Amino acid sequence: MLTLGTNDPTAFPKPKNGMLPILVVLFLISYGLMSVLVVEQGRTIDSQRNLIRDLFNDSVQLSALKAKDLLRQRATPPATQSAPAKGPVSQVSPHVSAKNNSTTKSQRQVLQKPPKPAADEADSRRIPLTV
Repeated sequence: MLTLGTNDPTAFPKPKNGMLPILVVLFLISYGLMSVLVVEQGRTIDSQRNLIRDLFNDSVQLSALKAKDLLRQRATPPATQSAPAKGPVSQVSPHVSAKNNSTTKSQRQVLQKPPKPAADEADSRRIPLTV
């Protein structure tokens, strides 16, 4: 007769789970590393977001300063921007000449396109792309 309380090794075979504790530990370590990675990525994304906001604010301020400078240049009469009549031309400050160069660049004439030939209007496969 078999009793349930006996210590007979043949009655209940031991399951072979020798690798299970090692796998659990490795899983926990990998889960922890992934958690650290997610937190660090969140910090990186937040710092990049803050940097983009700062750069955008700087860009807005710079464009406002450029607009004020352009309005100031347009508001002053042309006689004050040129060299005085009594002094030589070479005594114009480099700052004023730099401003004049920047305004002439922004006031360049826009070149007009030549008229299209009649042969180009019928060809609908060619679509000019401008960048």
